[in-house]
Amino acid sequence: MIKSQSDTQLQLAGLDPLQNREFKIRKRDGRMDVFQDSRIYRAIEKAFKAATDLDEALALPESDQQNAQRIADSVSQEVVGFAVRGGNLDVEWIQDVVEQQLMMEGFYTVARRYILYREERKKARVLADIGASQETVTMTVTKADGSIVKLDPERIREIVYEACKGLDETSAQDLNGEVMRMLYDGITTEEIDKALILAAKSRIEIEPNYSYAAARLLLQIIYRESLGVDCQQLELEITHRRYFKNYLDAGIAAGRLSPDLLTYDLEKIVAALELTRDHKFAYIGLQTIYDRYLLHIEGRRIETPQYFWMRVSMGLAMQEDDREARAIEFYNVLSTFHFVSSTPTLFNAGTLHQQLSSCYLSTIMDELEHIFKVVSDDASLSKWAGGLGNDWSNIRATGAHIKGTNGESQGVIPFLKVANDTAVAVNQGGKRKGAMCAYLETWHLDIEDFLELRKNTGDERRRTPDMNTANWIPDLFMKRVAEAGHWTLFSPNDVPDLHDLYGKAFETRYIEYETMAANDQLKQHRRIEAVHLWRKMLSMLFETGHPWLTFKDPSNLRSPQ
Repeated sequence: MIKSQSDTQLQLAGLDPLQNREFKIRKRDGRMDVFQDSRIYRAIEKAFKAATDLDEALALPESDQQNAQRIADSVSQEVVGFAVRGGNLDVEWIQDVVEQQLMMEGFYTVARRYILYREERKKARVLADIGASQETVTMTVTKADGSIVKLDPERIREIVYEACKGLDETSAQDLNGEVMRMLYDGITTEEIDKALILAAKSRIEIEPNYSYAAARLLLQIIYRESLGVDCQQLELEITHRRYFKNYLDAGIAAGRLSPDLLTYDLEKIVAALELTRDHKFAYIGLQTIYDRYLLHIEGRRIETPQYFWMRVSMGLAMQEDDREARAIEFYNVLSTFHFVSSTPTLFNAGTLHQQLSSCYLSTIMDELEHIFKVVSDDASLSKWAGGLGNDWSNIRATGAHIKGTNGESQGVIPFLKVANDTAVAVNQGGKRKGAMCAYLETWHLDIEDFLELRKNTGDERRRTPDMNTANWIPDLFMKRVAEAGHWTLFSPNDVPDLHDLYGKAFETRYIEYETMAANDQLKQHRRIEAVHLWRKMLSMLFETGHPWLTFKDPSNLRSPQ
């Protein structure tokens, strides 16, 4: 370091450098210490190094050394002069002077790094003070069995350390301070678990790696529920493998798992389990499988994530020749996220109800018995997580004659309301809402009411807020829109073959029905502008997101079935 000019400054102040070198400065904790101008230089030197990304172990270039020393001497002169005039020195005031001097000299980048350094140190002191004050407070914890024990801050620090271990840009110290602020006397162990996860979640937008920290904290809860133990990583690996047979037995006894799983060579299966793959989960993924996919008995999860993947794999391989090899092959793909099966497979594989299909399609015929048979089928399929697609285009339109009662039909809309409420009443295994979509062809006389099913206004009895809707559009309609032509709506009971036709056959038959309608040979029909209907489709799609636009002719022409 270049030689200090403090002796000269003392002389300028009228003091003997040998007799009057010491001035007292108040520290942040209130203690008094001797003012040392060398510390000012060191602080400025660090700011210069930070501003140029220079390693702290290396010396500053000569020019920067000179600049740093000149600024340090100017600050020291002002400090000594202030002290000579009877001023009381304190650390924060001196640091303010350093900032001002850096700015006056034009070293704005250095000043910025100096300011940031002060803020970081201030934050660290606050967290340290919080930790110290909380550790001195005697807090109690209420355990699940009702017993009361003293809070163990060291245990919380260990949990937080393990959660952040190996994750770049995460701070176990900062996270621990956040958790400790949430605790209170008498807190339950369950609330401590929630506080740990909440503290990590709240920092995800600052640093995405906290998502993995939050997932690791949730894993602690899952292991405690499913394995019944709270153990360290080395013990956990052994316990996890040993407990797999107990998991199968408990699931079978509760009627949740298929007894056929016990017919596998479990030694091979258990040897393939890789507990470390649990750490591949980010928080939102792990929370999702915890809420919806891990099997539970009376609210307590009996599966770990790796048990879950293996249960699905064993269910998928049940009918294979080399079941163990295929199950392990499935497991390795699923547990590494290279492929993930659809929700019904994840829900039901390996259980007593191995319903693995995602979607079921049905066409409703224009008969009361068949309408409610399909509604009943929808309920049963939805129960085991199947998504439903119902084709309602055969149902006669509003005002159509009912021969049996000599009355008039209320059309398709009231039946859609029943289907909507069925999807709500029978959810998918109690894990998510039923998924249903109703399809109606564009020539159906009730199409305009169908377009409004998802509106938030109007008669609630003619709205289906929980069901998706899709408009089944033939190419001929789009041609009429392009030509600014007309479009004729029919009741299906007057045009019974139209729904099963597509392509040229549809166009020919539709035009024949239009001619018959023009000659009053059909009881029910209505002629509208195709563009008017198209605009209504688009406006409803913009307003409600429904009905979806699906195209009949391309779907049939390119269908592999």
